[in-house]
Amino acid sequence: MDIIFFIIVIIIFLFSVIIHEISHGLMANYLGDSTAKIAGRLSLNPIKHLDPVGSILLPVLLILFQSNIIFGWAKPVPINPFNLRDRKYGDAKVAMAGPLANISIAVFFGFLIRFLPLQTSIFAVNLGFIFGYICWINLLLAIFNLIPIPPLDGSHILFTFIPNKLNELKTFLSQYGFFILIFFIFFFFPILIPIINFFFTIIVGQSFLTLLM
Repeated sequence: MDIIFFIIVIIIFLFSVIIHEISHGLMANYLGDSTAKIAGRLSLNPIKHLDPVGSILLPVLLILFQSNIIFGWAKPVPINPFNLRDRKYGDAKVAMAGPLANISIAVFFGFLIRFLPLQTSIFAVNLGFIFGYICWINLLLAIFNLIPIPPLDGSHILFTFIPNKLNELKTFLSQYGFFILIFFIFFFFPILIPIINFFFTIIVGQSFLTLLM
């Protein structure tokens, strides 16, 4: 059962990350940049999106070592911001598309848990568990990616609205963002858990831990 659980969580995580990246490409294509489409990245085929380290090795190691977090990434979808029709807000719209896709998935499966009778059989209960993990993982991806630290989506949104007088901050974050992000993951990631659980409870109507009991 542990092996089955392990495989299910990995599959949920991989496809949630892939949908996140595809959404960036779809929004960019809608706004006039077909770079991702030409590269064949608007596809659900995992092979086109997998990063050997971020999509496979890191998540597997975190689960094997019973980490409290599941973290990883897919290959970023190629975007050329100079092709976007909306030069002012286009980059922010493309950045928002990924988290919004994850939020939509979380809400959809969260509502299934909330409104479907998933206590009628062992199969239904297990299905509820799977839906719960889909909801939680997608909330994790959405909230984490909205952190305004490069290269996360939140940084693109921040840079779109940051005033010119703060360009030095933009330069600093661009240069050292990856190191800041690693520091955040190792020392401050746990502060995201209550936020994720809060939104999970609002959507599902019960806490994640209660669902698993």
